Formats: sequence, C-alpha cells, structure tokens
Amino acid sequence: MTKIIKPIIIVGSGRCGSTLFHRLLSKHEQVMWLSGFTIRFPDRPEWNRWAVRALDNPLVRRLFGGKVRPSESYRFWDRYAYGFSEPCRDLVKSDVSTRVKKQLNQAFGAMLTARRNRMLIKITGWSRMGYLDEVFEDARFIHIMRDGRAVASSLLHVDFWRGWYGPQGWRAGLLSAEDQALWESYDRSFTALAGIEWRIQMRAMDAARKLLDPRSFLEVKYETFCERPMETFGQVLEFAELPPSPALERAVKHAKIRSTSNRWRDDLAPGQQVVLDDLLRDDLRRYGYDERPSAARVPEAAGR
Repeated sequence: MTKIIKPIIIVGSGRCGSTLFHRLLSKHEQVMWLSGFTIRFPDRPEWNRWAVRALDNPLVRRLFGGKVRPSESYRFWDRYAYGFSEPCRDLVKSDVSTRVKKQLNQAFGAMLTARRNRMLIKITGWSRMGYLDEVFEDARFIHIMRDGRAVASSLLHVDFWRGWYGPQGWRAGLLSAEDQALWESYDRSFTALAGIEWRIQMRAMDAARKLLDPRSFLEVKYETFCERPMETFGQVLEFAELPPSPALERAVKHAKIRSTSNRWRDDLAPGQQVVLDDLLRDDLRRYGYDERPSAARVPEAAGR
C-alpha cells in the first residue's frame, strides 16, 4: 500500500459544473482517479489502478479512453465509509472512526503507482471536507462554485433531483425552522426549494472551510473557469503542487468549454426567475454574483 500524500479533492454543490473540471484535471499524468471499475468492483481497488494505468498506453487510451472515465463512485465510498453517499447533514471530523480511516487509506493507497502518486477525488452535495480532512490529514480542497440560480434551475431540469419528494425525501436533511418558514412563504415552491438546497450546501461549505488550514483550500468560480480555463488550471496546479502537464494542456485546448450559467434565464418562467432573485439576493451578493434583475420583475415574489 502506497502512502497517500496531499490528495486533491474537488467539492461543490450538485450541478455546479465540476464534472468537466474533474475530467480535464484527470488528464494530468501524475493523478490517479476513481473510474467505473470502483463502482462495479468496489472490493478490488487494484483493478482501478490497472485500468487507469493502462490508459497511459496510447493505443489503449484510443480504444477505451471514452469508456474508462472519472466518477464520484459513491458505491465505492459506501463500501469503506458507511453512509458516506447520503448523510442527512454534512459529515464532519467527529464522524470518522478509526476503522473507517484505516479502510479508506488502505483502499485508496492500493490504487496509487510510482507515476500516478496523487489521488484525485470529486465529491458533490455536502462538502464532507471536515470528514475528509480527518481521513487524509493533508488534503487539498478545490471548491467549484456556481451561481445559485443556475444550480437551482439545473436541479429542476434533471430526473434524479429528489427535491420533488420534499425535504423529507431529499439528500439535504430536514429544513431548519427558518428555512421551513422561508419555503412556506413561497407557497412551497419547488423553485424556491431548489434555491434553498443550494444555500444550505453553500453554508455548510462555509462552515467546513472555517475549520481548514487556509492553505489547503482553493475556490474556483465555474464562470471564471469557463472564461479562462488555461489560467484557471495554472492556478490549480500551483495550489495542488502539481507540475505542468502537456496532456492536461492539450485536453483543455481541445475541450468545448462554454458556461451555461445564464441559461436559467431561458429555462425558467419569469415568475420562477423572480423567486430565485429574491430568495438568493443576499447570498449571491456575498459570493460576488451579478444581481441584475430577471427579465420580468414583479413587485413581490410569488406567495410573499
């Protein structure tokens, strides 16, 4: 088993745009990552090592590179860290048992090679940063942040968002009394609930961040990444203490990187846009997002 040193962990709310970022960073020659093999064979982490290492061969990469791709691999996580995939609140340092810490380090350590000696991990939803910082101790966290209105709209347009079941059935835990009252004030609007989910996760992220060494945390705005990808990855490599990567540079140059953060204005009805503008106004200001009014403003948000 190889000792895990400074794993690179990408975190962010669901639908934050981290998938493309993750796939591109996985092109770096020095990183190991979780492929679909860890989902199908969670008890065989060495098979993931063989699969990823095989892609270093140009012929294998050409034939199978589109099939062996980075994944969040929650089935793998649940095999070694019980309940990791769907906790009712953010996971923190005190949730880590001695047994789980040992199991995770052994499983991830079995994947590393002399060349691919840095672990690259992606987690969305709850940040789990306090938990993972306890497991790995010297982890490097990269937070991909996106306009909450775009995130909420994206949640409303995928078939796996569990907000349709209400707070009793989703992955963000029961609403606090304050958030419950807020949702009620919007007549239990699902648009509002999607915005509240983003806000809950961002506040959990902020709380976890305060407990980290500032040198172990980097925040990347999805919109900035889309506008200046090469510059962004330059900052990421410096932060992660990774050398320049010709493979990563080629991948970025050939990738179709286009921000969809303004698509929410086309996808949502005017009244839904108003709900998100109103609900998230203070949070958007705090995170430096444009507060320009929606295409159609009304004096009061629906149900308020």
